[in-house]
Amino acid sequence: MSRLKNKVAIITGGASGIGKATAITFAREGANIAIWDVQGEKGRDVIKALLEMGVKAVYYQVNTTDAKMVQKAVSAVMSDFGKIDVLINNAGIVRDATLLKMTEEQFDSVIDVNLKGIFNCTKAVAPFMIGAGYGRIVQASSIVALYGNFGQTNYVASKAGIIGMTKVWARELGRKGITVNAVAPGFIATEMIETIPENLIIAMKEKVPANRMGTVDEVANVYLFLASDEASFVNGAVISVDVGAVF
Repeated sequence: MSRLKNKVAIITGGASGIGKATAITFAREGANIAIWDVQGEKGRDVIKALLEMGVKAVYYQVNTTDAKMVQKAVSAVMSDFGKIDVLINNAGIVRDATLLKMTEEQFDSVIDVNLKGIFNCTKAVAPFMIGAGYGRIVQASSIVALYGNFGQTNYVASKAGIIGMTKVWARELGRKGITVNAVAPGFIATEMIETIPENLIIAMKEKVPANRMGTVDEVANVYLFLASDEASFVNGAVISVDVGAVF
């Protein structure tokens, strides 16, 4: 039986990486998909693949840091799909530098996308979930939020903030029939990894007992569990997907 049959899921950052894998995984389980992203060409390519799987899927050009754009996108999804059952707050960026070298722009841009963007999306979607008495909100934190990471003051701050917001919203929205959970991936093989020097990738693998990177599908499967009714009694959790990485 399809675990998300006839559910409507918004996936931010759904044009690539973990977001794309999540869209495909959800569609395979019967969900209709709204992809929010700024990568138009990639986003439309994903939509084409989803439509071939037999589900309804629409791409929306959305910059999640723009609250008004997000609100318009929510209205468009409601018009196109009629409801919103699942919100996957997956969109995120990195702008790495050590504390003394990090610019204000690098700090602000990561906080805007990774933290404020999630605030904007959840605030806009939540009223519709409250009205329906049902919702699943899942957001992407990171292993670095739990342990820190050299050269990532901005990224770690944003991902730790996501955990805090998850705990608050679980309390505020749980009584409305909405669960809010976070996933903390470890070292996952995505497009972001392509910008990291080989020696650092080797060092990352050495921290992982399995001595390998995780796959985007391994994260998407955890998103799927939390978005499904199987996780109806899971709220305010932070699930690590890192195969026991040690810092």
